[in-house]
Formats: sequence, structure tokens, C-alpha cells
Amino acid sequence: MKLEGSCHCGAVRFSVESKHPCPFMLCYCSICRKTNGSGGYGINLGGEFATLAVEGAAHITVYRARMPDGRGGFTQSRGERSFCKHCGSGLWAWSPDWPQLVHPFASAIDTELPVAPERTHILLESKASWVPLELGPHDKQFDEYPDESLAAWHQRLGLER
Repeated sequence: MKLEGSCHCGAVRFSVESKHPCPFMLCYCSICRKTNGSGGYGINLGGEFATLAVEGAAHITVYRARMPDGRGGFTQSRGERSFCKHCGSGLWAWSPDWPQLVHPFASAIDTELPVAPERTHILLESKASWVPLELGPHDKQFDEYPDESLAAWHQRLGLER
């Protein structure tokens, strides 16, 4: 499925091919919540990095999160979150650890997305206390990362495009 997206002010437009376009995984980590989560969570989709086409790349800035290093300090994440430097709209996340993938933020997608038959709530150990956990009858919950990948979830439910 071809996904088309943009920032709020229109300075950046992009498209990417996705076999995994269903917005089902809600991430409650502080990074997603603070940089892109209007409901207290962020939703990332799966895309093929090689197909990412960008108009207005000069208007993009990248944020690399500070991550706890386990010794009381911080280290900088290798992952990159791309944003419009004018309006602040989150566009996608990419990591050199999985260079073939890009994860557009569902909030930036203009293409009509399929409705998820169930959702996966992840990193609940980081959920803000003010955020209600609204669970559907088949939703899954994880304090950390789930065992099931974006691809495996779409395949299990017959939703691959």
C-alpha cells in the first residue's frame, strides 16, 4: 500500500510503500508520548525505506533521543525521528540498526488507513498516570516490547498488503 503523508504546515510531503499499514501498536514510552503522542502514546507504521520519497527535505530536522545508560547517565539513541522544523509535526522514525525499514507516524499519514481489528499496547511501564488505557476485547498489553513484530501481526491477521 502506498502511504502519503505530510506535516501540518505543508512544507514536507512524503510517500512510502508499506506492507504493514494498519495502525495497531500504541507506544506509551516517554519518547513517543512527548514527541508525537497526542493521546499519551504514539503510533508507528511499517514502511520500506528504499521507497521513501520526500518533497521539502530541507524543512526536516532530526531528533535523536537521550536514553538512560543504566549507570545514572544518558547516551544518545542511534535512531532518528524526523520532524518538520517549522510546525514540529513528527513524520517518521528510522534506525541504522534496521536500515531497510522506516516507521512513519500514523498521525502524519494523509492516506486512509485500515482499521485495526485489535491493538497492541506497548511500553506500558512508561505510561503517564493521566493516560487512560482503553482496551478492546482482543487487545494485547506489554510492559516492554512484544514478541510479535509488525510484520508477524499483519500476517497473523491476514492484513498484509
